[in-house]
Amino acid sequence: MFAGVTFDAAPGDVVQVRGSNGSGKSSLLRLLCGLLQPTGGDVHWRGRHVGAHEADFAREVAYMGHAGGMSGELTVRENLRFSLHVAGSASGDAACRDVLQRLQLADREHERLRHLSQGQQRRLSLARVLLSQRPLWLLDEPCAGLDAEGERSFDAFLAEHVRRGGMAVVTTHRDIGHDGPCAQTLDMNRLSDGFRPTDHRP
Repeated sequence: MFAGVTFDAAPGDVVQVRGSNGSGKSSLLRLLCGLLQPTGGDVHWRGRHVGAHEADFAREVAYMGHAGGMSGELTVRENLRFSLHVAGSASGDAACRDVLQRLQLADREHERLRHLSQGQQRRLSLARVLLSQRPLWLLDEPCAGLDAEGERSFDAFLAEHVRRGGMAVVTTHRDIGHDGPCAQTLDMNRLSDGFRPTDHRP
């Protein structure tokens, strides 16, 4: 696993988590969202400790992992509506259509998920995050499988999210720190050297 991770994030911040495969990037996100429990240390949200199965915290987090968690037998629209229903999102049909349009999925909304490419399925996972209206995004390799246009769309959505006061922790092999809204970078490969976040704020 890993040790020595310490960072703070404020509204409008993006924390970029870098590191080689197996360095603990995905595990860190799972710890932050409560899917794993730390053997030491704490996670705090809005000034208070967050424990396992914390319902109030869960309602403020949108988690996007490697696995899509969607049914290949349901259509794009059905998967999206079901996911939003489970998450308790109030997003309506108009909002869904708008996001699908922006992610170039509008013409696929009645197609079964199993017929979509990996990149298109990743776009649908991103649509769920966008429509969740949660202030904290925890995104595990969100650009995996996306083409250049998909990456640009992701960058635009992320910038829009933080402009509205949202926060995001993003694991990535692609540097989003130079042209994007990244405020901090965690290098998981350097934790054993007593590494602390690099702050990119002016």
